[in-house]
Amino acid sequence: MTIILKPEQEQLIQAKVNSGKYTTVDEVIAEALQLLDERDKHYQKWVEDTREKVAVGLAQLERGEGIEVQTVINKLKEKVRQAKEGT
Repeated sequence: MTIILKPEQEQLIQAKVNSGKYTTVDEVIAEALQLLDERDKHYQKWVEDTREKVAVGLAQLERGEGIEVQTVINKLKEKVRQAKEGT
C-alpha cells in the first residue's frame, strides 16, 4: 500500500517521532489507527445506547408516561444552572 501524505501530516508525524514518545513513523501511525478504531467503537456504542434510550422513551410515551415540555425545559435550565455553579 502506498500512502501520500500532505506536508502538514508529515510534519505532525515527524514531530511526534522527534518528541521521543515514538521511535518510528510506524509507531505513530499504528497508534493513530488504534485510536481511530477505539473512537469508532465508542461511537458505535453511543449509537446503540441512544437507540435503546429512544426505544424506552417511545414505549413510555405510548403508555402515557410522558412529561410536559415546560417541565423538561425547567429541568434542563436547572441542570445548566447547577453546572455553572459547579465550575
